[in-house]
Parts: sequence; C-alpha cells; structure tokens
Amino acid sequence: MATDTLKSRSGASGAPGTLRRLLLDNGALTALIVLVIALSALSGDFMTTDNLLNIGVQAAVTAILAFGVTFVIVSAGIDLSVGSVAALSATMLGWSATSHGVPVALAVVLAVATGVVAGLVNGFLIAYGKLPPFIATLAMLSVGRGLALVISQGSPIAFPGSVSHLGDTLGGWLPVPVLVMVVMGLIAAVVLGRTYIGRSMYAIGGNEEAARLSGLRVKRQKLAIYALSGLFAAVAGVVLAARLSSAQPQAADGYELDAIAAVVIGGASLAGGTGKASGTLIGALILAVLRNGLNLLSVSAFWQQVVIGVVIALAVLLDTVRRKAGAVPAAAGAGGPKGRQAVTYALAAVVTVAVVGATSLLHGGSSSSANPRLGLSLSTLNNPFFVQIRSGAQAEARKLGVDLTVTDAQNDASQQANQLQNFTSTSLDGIIVNPVDSDAASNSVKAAGKADIPVVAVDRGVNRASVATLVASDNVAGGELAAKTVAEKLGGHGKIVILQGQAGTSAARERAAGFAKGLKAYPGIRVLAQQPADFDRTKGLDVMSNLLQAHPDVQGVIAANDEMALGAIKALGSKAGRSVQVVGFDGTPDGLTAVKGGTLYASVAQQPSQLGRIAVDNALKAVRGEKVEPTVKVPVKVVTKDNVAGFTG
Repeated sequence: MATDTLKSRSGASGAPGTLRRLLLDNGALTALIVLVIALSALSGDFMTTDNLLNIGVQAAVTAILAFGVTFVIVSAGIDLSVGSVAALSATMLGWSATSHGVPVALAVVLAVATGVVAGLVNGFLIAYGKLPPFIATLAMLSVGRGLALVISQGSPIAFPGSVSHLGDTLGGWLPVPVLVMVVMGLIAAVVLGRTYIGRSMYAIGGNEEAARLSGLRVKRQKLAIYALSGLFAAVAGVVLAARLSSAQPQAADGYELDAIAAVVIGGASLAGGTGKASGTLIGALILAVLRNGLNLLSVSAFWQQVVIGVVIALAVLLDTVRRKAGAVPAAAGAGGPKGRQAVTYALAAVVTVAVVGATSLLHGGSSSSANPRLGLSLSTLNNPFFVQIRSGAQAEARKLGVDLTVTDAQNDASQQANQLQNFTSTSLDGIIVNPVDSDAASNSVKAAGKADIPVVAVDRGVNRASVATLVASDNVAGGELAAKTVAEKLGGHGKIVILQGQAGTSAARERAAGFAKGLKAYPGIRVLAQQPADFDRTKGLDVMSNLLQAHPDVQGVIAANDEMALGAIKALGSKAGRSVQVVGFDGTPDGLTAVKGGTLYASVAQQPSQLGRIAVDNALKAVRGEKVEPTVKVPVKVVTKDNVAGFTG
C-alpha cells in the first residue's frame, strides 16, 4: 500500500549522493528554509516575533483547508468546493449566533455540521452518482457560495464579541488561529498515519480497483473522505470568520486553489497515493511566507501572483525530478523513515536558526528610514477607480517625500487583514486602508491602534474601530444623484434597470441604497429589474444582454460603477445614448471618454485621485501629531457631455 514516505530505488553512495537524496526527498522543506533565509537577509522586519506570528495566522486558514484537501488528493480525488463550504459554514455561524440568538457553542457545531453535510453530498455524488470529482465539487462550489449569499442576503453578518474572541490570542501572544491550525494538523497526521481510513486513502489513491478487489468498501470510504474534507473546510471558515469579526458570504473565494497548491507544494501527487500532513503544512507556510515577504519588500501585487505561480510550477517539477531520480513509495507503516524525518526536521531548524541569526546582523536590528513610511491597502487594483486612488496617493507621496507601500487585497477581506498585519508588524509610521468590508477590517485597525500607528480610512469607513480620519465621498448621496440624473433625463417617467455591484461589499450596498432613496421621489420611474454584475465590465455586458431579452423596452440604466455601465453600453449597441440613457458611477477615464462620445449619458464622479492625495496628506499630518478632521468629504459630481471637458478627477 502506498504512503507518503519515499525511498530511493537504488541507494546513493557517498556524501554528495546522500545530500542530493536528502534535498530531493525534502524539496518543500528545503524551499521553505531557502525562502526564510533569503527574506531574512533582504528585510530586517521579517524575522521579528510579531511578524512570525503574523505568518502563522496568515497560513492558518489555508493550512486547515489544505489538510482536508490532502485526504482527497491522497485518494486520487479533487475538491474544488472547500472555499465555498468554508464561506457557507461561516455564514451559518453568523446567521445562527447573531440573527437567531443561538448559543455560540451550538452555533459552531451547526457550522461544522454544515461543512460535513456538504462533504457528504460531494462524496455521495462521486461514489454513488459516479460523477467525476471535478464536476461534483465544482457544482458544490457554486451551490455553497449561492446558499451563503441567500442566507446572508448578500451582506456580511457582523459578529458579537463572544464569537470574535475565537480569533483573539491566548496569554496575549499566541493567536488562536495558529493553535487551531496545529491541532487540526495533528488530527490530519493521525488520520493519515494511524487509522484504517487513512490507510484506505493511500490504497484508493494507489490503485482503486485493487483496493476494491482486496475487500475495501471504496464507496463508503469516499463518503468519509469527502466528509472529512468538508469538516476541515468548516473549521477553516469558523477561524476566518472569527478573525474578520464577521461572516462574509464572499469569503475564501479562490482559497480552494491555494489549498490544492499547498498540498502539491508539500509533496503530494495529484495522481494519488502520496501526501502527508507535515508536507501540506510546509506548503501552506511557503505560500504565507512568500506573500508576507513580498509585501515587506513592496513587490507589486501583480508580480506576487506571478511569483506564486512559478513556485507552484517548480514544486510539481521537483516532484517529477524526484520520481525520475528513483524515488518509490515505501511500505505502509515503515518506521525507519519516520525517525530519519524527525532528525531531518531538527537539523533543518538548527541550520535555519543559525543562518538567520547570522543574516540578521546585516540589518543591525533596525529598519529605519529617513522618510516617513506609509502603507496603503486598497480593496482591489482590478478597477480603474482604485487605480486612480493609487495614482493620486503616489503622486502626493512623491511630493511630500513619503515612502509609500501599496498592496492589493483583490477584494479579499482576509488577504487585506494579512496586509494590514504586515504593515503593523513592520512598524510603519502610518496606514491608509480602503476596506474590502467595513466590519472585516476592524480587528486589524484595532491592532494598529494598539501599536500607536495612526490609520486613515479612504472611500469606506471602518466599523467598531477608531481611525484618525475618514476621507470619502458619500456613496449613498452619489446613488441618489445617479437616480435623479436618469429620472430627470427621462422626464420623470420611464422604465429602467439597475446593475448592482458585488454582493456583500459595502460600496454595492450603499450605492444601491442611494438608488432606492433617490427613485422614491420619482414614482413615474419603474424599475424592471435589478441584477448584480460584480463591478465587472464583462459581467455588465452579459447581464445587460440577458435583461434585454426580457425587457427590450428599457429606457434607462443605472450602473453601480462605470465598468458595468460600459458593459451595458456594449450590449445596448446603437440604443446607448439614444433610446436608452445609461448612468455610471466613479468617473473613470474610460467612463469619461464614453460620456464625451455620448454613449454614456453621465457618470457620478467621486474624484478618486483627490481621495488618494487627501488621504496621504492627512495620514502624514496624523503621523506628525497634527490635528486632522474626523471626516474629510470629497464631493461627488455629475459629469455629463456639457461639463466633461473641464473635469480633471
């Protein structure tokens, strides 16, 4: 029966051969050591106690998900649903504990049970329905995310303190997520190495037909395997929700890919039959160390994705090289290699500590800079509006002699929490945050406050946490202006559709509230449909094309941003600007070009470059101890063809 331990087919002779064999058999561990040493040499902020704990916290959710995925991959399966199951379990926790007053302990049990049920459904579809694992779990990915949105009505559910404490620290220094990660890792290791179901996983992954013929009840085992994956996903969801102080229906989006990557980097084969919990933990740590280190080195968020992709490819290549070098699966239960593994890990720890200690002398224990250092965490850079905020902030930083580090949270509240923790642990002078979600950012902002680092919020506020100032336009007021603009253009009577932003984001909620409030003054305006298009131009095109089939008589469109408005214009074709009036939001360069061309009637412009400039200016004032206003409002402006020539943004 195949296990995760590898032996050479023919023993390597001599010290060079032994070293080569050691490196090949422990490729992930070697890579982690090299990364730690390199980042320690490049950044004096990396090897601090606070930053190492940050890395542990940042790895926790991915690692817990990956432990569950390890069971599936060892058995030659795949589970693409773990991110959505984590979000569904977290939403169930928030819905039961907050909305229905269920005791926290029982709510956690319900959340975990939700994950197990989702896993059982996956297992049933695969084992008894004969669906390929890819298809079955892809379906659950969509179902899980959809149910999370249905239960939460598309809005995050803020947690009471009794639930948020699950994301706190023990003794004031040990983060609970790290403790949970260690416990779940030990459970995964025991299941894989010491239980009947663990041996069954390796047998099924090695040769499913042989396992069946040997008397193994493969279908029942698959049910249990996917149920375990769902259980671990649920625990990860609870940890993530507690850390963010809220259940985010869009949480853990794409985390299934990180989990699979961690398992593969850790030495498991997608063909099944090999894999181990310790390797998975190392894989998750590699991803966390990479992201943390690249943040500290101010590497572009776009290049970070490239680097992580290269690391995954190299991990698979190393597995191929190892197999070609003569590595074969060892017999189950072989005791010798496990002892040698323990010695290997101990030696690796000693070598790492020694080298890191030496490289730390390069920095003299200081990472000080002559210029003030600010960090800017944006919710996304995949949207022209936020790109303009970055441009305005960078221009002001150059003007004021400020070192500005910009990160991209990619609309992931958890990733933004990681970035803010990194800013805090590196003792930046000040932080500017454009929250993905106002509730989810609260814990990270509180941590910065405890470290006496002033925080400025831009575009969106932070709930339940104190910031030096909020620099923002009023999304609700902007929504009212958009509604008024299209209603007046239609003469107070007409049929319109509304393209909403990404469900669960505060900007989408606030703008939708503004649209509704503004339209109340125009009873002659009839809303035919309201559909989300996720702030995306392509989705705006697709959703508008679909709506036109049901409502060909539409006369107006309100879009929650210019990107969706531009997609709608493409779907409308020659109707745009003639028989159908489209109003966007944000005043992006492409949006203003469409206004000039007459296809976009108007855009409610927030002057994003101004937001970035004012945020940097106020952050620097807060760092210097100067007085700043609690709120700095940047007025929105309706830009039409009549005034677009004089608008600068």
